[in-house]
Amino acid sequence: MPEIEFLQIFQGLATLLAAEPVIALARVALICLGIAFVYLGVKGTLEPLIMIPMGFGMSSVNAGVLALSATKTGTLFLDPIASDPAQLMDALQINFLQPIYTFSFSNGLIAVLIFFGIGVLSDIGYMLISPMRCMIIAIFAELGTVLTFPIAVALGLPLNEAAAIAMVGSADAPMVLYTSLLLARDLFVPITIVAYLYLSLAYAGYPYLVRLMVPKRLRGLVMETKSIPNISKGEKITFAVITSTLLSFLFPVASPLFMGFFLGIIIRESGVKPFIEFIGGPVLYGATFFLGLLLGVLFEASTILDPKVILLLILGITALLLSGIGGIIGGYVVYWMSGKTFNPVIGIAGVSCLPTTAKVAQKEARAANKFAIILPWAMGASVSGVITSAIIAGIYVSLLR
Repeated sequence: MPEIEFLQIFQGLATLLAAEPVIALARVALICLGIAFVYLGVKGTLEPLIMIPMGFGMSSVNAGVLALSATKTGTLFLDPIASDPAQLMDALQINFLQPIYTFSFSNGLIAVLIFFGIGVLSDIGYMLISPMRCMIIAIFAELGTVLTFPIAVALGLPLNEAAAIAMVGSADAPMVLYTSLLLARDLFVPITIVAYLYLSLAYAGYPYLVRLMVPKRLRGLVMETKSIPNISKGEKITFAVITSTLLSFLFPVASPLFMGFFLGIIIRESGVKPFIEFIGGPVLYGATFFLGLLLGVLFEASTILDPKVILLLILGITALLLSGIGGIIGGYVVYWMSGKTFNPVIGIAGVSCLPTTAKVAQKEARAANKFAIILPWAMGASVSGVITSAIIAGIYVSLLR
């Protein structure tokens, strides 16, 4: 009977013991971090839709390292660097997540699918209530997306990577994924994980920023809801068609995002129930699930050991903080322009984490004055933020790709 070695049976343990100490410690750290993400997702501290699959994928891939040959270790999840046709065909037949990664993730399709879902869930009518005010707020809320770029360059990042991490300030994680895939493919995993991690914390952090920058008497400013105009379906569809076409003309590189978002809006307004249920349900949540799972699986030990990761963490939180500050400044600008009848708290909703920041705005206004209803305007600012973020992504990619 052949001799059986203990470590031949338990190869995950064998590869851990055989690895360099730094790699082994990184694997253990990521396994623990993945478990923590699952726990915090289940508790609701972090966004469960993305953090549960991401954390589970992260812990599984770092535990499931095995010997592929006498000199090579790897996993049976996926091979992100497979590009040679023969190598890719082998990976597609062996790695169970390879087809999803190759045909929907690495080409940005999964981000566009999420934009389809966001469009179906978004009521463009909120933006059309007061389009100029909403766009002013959204432009100011891109402060982090714009200012983080020169900061990142000054700290040593090349232009393409600086633009990719600056997009975290948009608070639109699918947009961050799409931009980083085009501009900084080697860093798209840590950049996107940074984006989702911080966006999960935005709901907890932005209320403090609102209270710091807006006094209670202004947070509780009551806006007149009876004057809200009724926007017809025809007006919404016309706006979506014209805006998508115009923006695609101006920024072709971002046209898949424009198409996805505005087509989702048109489907919503058309009232085609099977499409609405399909895109707003299985497509959106399926894409979100696999996005989280694939990000976790791609977050291996070598990723966390990249010295740029710490810098990305700092720049990511800087971008979101600056965008929040810019959005509130935009709220104050509209407040003064309106003759002090516009609640400046709505400014935080210009940071396009739809609908999280709009909910933050409404919650803070209601806490200051139970009669304050600002959600319609806040949703309009958030929808405008999605559009301005896509425009800036198009500018960055057009100039730096």
